[in-house]
Amino acid sequence: MKIAVTDQPLNPWKELANHEALLKDQAGKWGGLATFIGTMRDYNEGETIDALWLEHYPGMTENYLQRLAHTAHQRWEIVDTLILHRVGQIYPADTIVIIGVWSAHRAPAFEACRYLIEELKHRAPFWKQETCSQGCRWVTTNTPPYSAP
Repeated sequence: MKIAVTDQPLNPWKELANHEALLKDQAGKWGGLATFIGTMRDYNEGETIDALWLEHYPGMTENYLQRLAHTAHQRWEIVDTLILHRVGQIYPADTIVIIGVWSAHRAPAFEACRYLIEELKHRAPFWKQETCSQGCRWVTTNTPPYSAP
């Protein structure tokens, strides 16, 4: 299980490949990888967004993400998880979040991946400030809580 918050650009396919290379000792234990890669949109609430400043509370954020991954491991039969999240100055099309879930079968991988991104978006201690033509504004709305299908 790897959890990281970084102010450095993220390359999703490289990060997933690097993490998967660490799972060589578990070769044959997993048959599926479900991923979510979130990138910055250039619009929100009807306005063009030029940039995003993403803040977090160091320590608290990583601990929350660790607990979230631990919960996923308890709820589903999964081999491993990867959660990487970007902070700092972000521009349209930049990768913000990468989630990977490895499991023996696709259903637990998909379900755990969906749970991780939905809970992260709803509860993780991140704060967003958007830059648009009107100036800067803090994002005050949040993603609704996750409800399993």
